[in-house]
Order: sequence, then structure tokens, then C-alpha cells
Amino acid sequence: MKVQVFIPCFIDQLYPQTAFNMIKVLEKACCDVEYNTNQTCCGQPAFNAGFWDEAKSVATKFIKDFETTDYIVAPSASCVGFVRNYYGKFFENSSQHNLIKNLSGRIFEFTEFLTKVLKIENFGAILNAKATYHDSCAALRECKIKEGPRSLLAKVKGLELIEMPDTETCCGFGGTFAVKFDAISYAMADQKINHALSTGASHIVSTDISCLMHLQGIITKRSIPLTTMHIADVLASGWE
Repeated sequence: MKVQVFIPCFIDQLYPQTAFNMIKVLEKACCDVEYNTNQTCCGQPAFNAGFWDEAKSVATKFIKDFETTDYIVAPSASCVGFVRNYYGKFFENSSQHNLIKNLSGRIFEFTEFLTKVLKIENFGAILNAKATYHDSCAALRECKIKEGPRSLLAKVKGLELIEMPDTETCCGFGGTFAVKFDAISYAMADQKINHALSTGASHIVSTDISCLMHLQGIITKRSIPLTTMHIADVLASGWE
């Protein structure tokens, strides 16, 4: 099965190993993985900041970059949710309508692709740790992802998964929200971290690196005994 990977800005610039780990897992599942080096951004940052014309320009490039019949897989529910739910607004009542509809049906968040398309849950990963899972807003509300990541984590040898209280509550990142309303954002992240600590877990796992980056910043600042991990990094653990 041929797969085109989309690597979001955060991961490309700050967490490239997560991208490589996603590719390792996809290749272990016998996917023919390709990466278009012309790809840039999905346009979400500009859109959220109110620059719709600029976001539409970036979206137009994204459509061109992935103008294939292949599946598109990304390690970010935030980006996938944006393409699926907002690209249609850019090109409403235009000749691009069917193209957008086709694109929306081919793009998948990483765990969603593993569980719903490949229908594989066990990748032979090993991680001796206690972990709790954070439902990112984009995964839960925009992509309707809930059980898939948990099913994958349940198959990781040595990993004990413990649900935290109010796991569906936002971590406080929200892109520019964390900048414009930093005090509220910090308080929300603090609450999320305390909920994670209450489980006795050593790791917080999620589908979205943006949430994890936000939480890790506060964890590091406060010297809290927690480690954040993207689920791609977990699934690639313990094997070469």
C-alpha cells in the first residue's frame, strides 16, 4: 500500500525523530512510504490568526503537493482535522469542491490509519512504563478519535495504561491561545499535569506533539517527574 506522509511544522522543526518513528512503524506494516520534499504547511496557523487569504494560498499548495490517489498520513490530528473540516470553506462553490472531498477522504491521522485502514494494533513495541493518555481536542472533536490510540497502547509490551481524570479536557495550548491568554493556558496545562500525576504514571502520551510540547514546557520548568511521548515514538520503542 502506497502512503504519502505529511510532516507538520512542529515535528519538522522541533521533533523530527517522531516523523522518522512514524515512518518506521508504517514500513513495518509493509507500506510503501513516500515523502514529497516540496510540502510545507497545511495553513492552519495563518487561518487561526485570521489571515484567511494567506491560509487559502497555503492550502492551494497543499492540494497540489498531494494531488495523488495515495493515502496521506500525518502524525497530527490537528493538521488532519484542519484539512478535513476547513478546506471546504476555502473552496466552497468552486471547481475545487470534488478535489477537496477526495482529499478529505484520503488523509488520516497516524493512529487512525493504523487501526481503521490497516487494521493493525500490535507492532511489537516494548516500553516498560506506566502511561496515561491525553485526548487532544483535535483528535477527539475534529477527527472523532478515541479508542484507536488506546487499543494500540494496550498492545505495547510492558506498558501499563492508566486513565487520568477529565482526560477529554483541553491542555490549554490551542495554538495562539497559549500566547494571547497565557495565564489561562498555563492554568489549564497545570490542571492536566496534576491529573496525570494523580495516576502515578511516568509518561503522558498523545497523538499531537503541540499538546505535548506545551505540557513538557511546564513539566520541565517545574521539574515534574513526567515525560511526554508522541504515540509514534511509543510504537517504535523496543525494536529496530
